Amino acid sequence: MRQKIREKILLLKIRIKKDPVAFGELYDLYVEKIYRFVFFKINNREEPEDITSEVFLKVWNYLIENREKEIESFTGLIYRIARNLIIDFYRQRARKQECSLDSVVLLVDDGNYAKVEIDQEVEKIMLVIKRMKQEYQEVILLRFVEDLSTSEISTILDKSKTNVRVILHRATKKLQELLEE
Repeated sequence: MRQKIREKILLLKIRIKKDPVAFGELYDLYVEKIYRFVFFKINNREEPEDITSEVFLKVWNYLIENREKEIESFTGLIYRIARNLIIDFYRQRARKQECSLDSVVLLVDDGNYAKVEIDQEVEKIMLVIKRMKQEYQEVILLRFVEDLSTSEISTILDKSKTNVRVILHRATKKLQELLEE
């Protein structure tokens, strides 16, 4: 509750005074969450960083250009912009043929290359989630990884709260079935 009030105050400062310090505070609150959201959708290192920075640029422009529009949920706004940029990324990627190097994940550490160790259980769950419908992937990611409420998810996905609850129920049931296989 306290964070929501703080967000509203920061949004007012940004919209009225174009305050970069206030925007920096919002950035600090959301950058890790948005990066994680984008990373789970794209699953490599470079593109999520670029998309995350583009999300915040678009948010800034939206806040400055649409001062008269009321923002019910800043969380909903920022995740919706991130989601749309991810969709755009996949559309552009589909148009051009690329060779993916996701299978080779290396970490640079003082000039030495070492494989990144990934927890096997998390990897298994992520592989199962990626086999699910896109709609199920999104609600599971937003609810359980990003810890958003059904109200915020409904704003992001532009669906009713009831519809989000139904999708979430079906998605968790499907995930459970797939994990038991």
